[in-house]
Amino acid sequence: MNLICLNDPFSLPNGQVIKNRLFKSAMSEQLGDKHHNPKQGLVTLYQRWARGGIGLSMTGNVMVDRGALGEPKNVVLDEHSDLTVFREWASAGTQNGSQIWMQLNHPGKQIPKFLCDSPVAPSAISLERGLEKGFNTPRALTEKEIIAIIDKFALSAKLAKQAGFTGVQIHGAHGYLVSQFLSSRHNQRQDKWGGSLENRLRFVLEVYRAIRKEVGEDFPVGIKLNSADFMKGGFTEEESMQVVQTLSDNGIDLIEISGGTYESPSMMGSKSKAESIKSSTVKREAYFMDYMVKARKLVSTPLVVTGGFRTAQAMNDALNTSATDFIGIARTMAVDPDFPNKLIENPSYGMPLTVPTTGKPALDKVAMVGLVWYEHQMWRIASGKKADPKLSALGVVLKTIFSAGWHAFKKRRA
Repeated sequence: MNLICLNDPFSLPNGQVIKNRLFKSAMSEQLGDKHHNPKQGLVTLYQRWARGGIGLSMTGNVMVDRGALGEPKNVVLDEHSDLTVFREWASAGTQNGSQIWMQLNHPGKQIPKFLCDSPVAPSAISLERGLEKGFNTPRALTEKEIIAIIDKFALSAKLAKQAGFTGVQIHGAHGYLVSQFLSSRHNQRQDKWGGSLENRLRFVLEVYRAIRKEVGEDFPVGIKLNSADFMKGGFTEEESMQVVQTLSDNGIDLIEISGGTYESPSMMGSKSKAESIKSSTVKREAYFMDYMVKARKLVSTPLVVTGGFRTAQAMNDALNTSATDFIGIARTMAVDPDFPNKLIENPSYGMPLTVPTTGKPALDKVAMVGLVWYEHQMWRIASGKKADPKLSALGVVLKTIFSAGWHAFKKRRA
């Protein structure tokens, strides 16, 4: 048996070849202009990541509806967008043999109060665990509105292809709209869009089918899914497995696994009461590797596991379990854009995760200091500077407060 290495190319079922097994997972860059077109900084940022050796870069979540933003500086791709800078962005991300896919998203009810008075969701159910203070209670979508949102996903995918992006990913994780439809906790509809799992997954299946119809069979379409949302009455691991199998049966090209929601943020490496990370998983570094082993027994669709990887050894070990085909990395790329090249050149290379802190735990929690600190690192790279691992976390928080106010710290995630 030949061992799989990080530098080995991989051919997707549709024939697209990704030059290595390193996959930059989505991080919200917050680099949209006042019209929600990409700023030039996104071109610079993704050009730098391509030069650093990444095989496939996933953009931060691009919104399909400019009336539904998860964050004030989101990029939107719709019929009103200027494709000129999108084309530059795609061209930058495909340098050095890299691929760049666009992540497409609709936040549903995860829209901060200061951005939207009346968000929409499958059902009129508020976020919980204190989040209701920052997010308005949504109203339930009508069927006509559901169909319109499906069409928006399809249009955005079509435009992404026209702009030169080499694939798209549906954001079906982290408690956003697709994830809300999948969860019986958030989707309590009594029509064909809710109730049984078959009905709850109808939305994501129709989004995928609409996109496929617009982009064709040769253009990659992937999805990011929760392994579970780790909440009582929510989306379970068993349900997630069934969704994976259904999407695989329908021809999805790539499935990335993450986990959690704003209410239970396992995507940030946090553990909830419903989740206990096994010691074997900790040793392998990956947060969701145990899930991947089970999923691989069900499907042959290419899989990506994201979260926790820091060393080339652990990444290579994960690849050689055959449970995953790609290694998802994110925050390390914001600190060192050359991380992929270093991993490939040195099999013993590793980089510990920087855990920024203001020195005041209460402030760290309220200000989401880790998220904001890594965001500032991306902004440095986007402006042509080098990332600064010694950047003051307290300085970043104060700068953010002075420039954007406390609104900048509303719960958010790529």
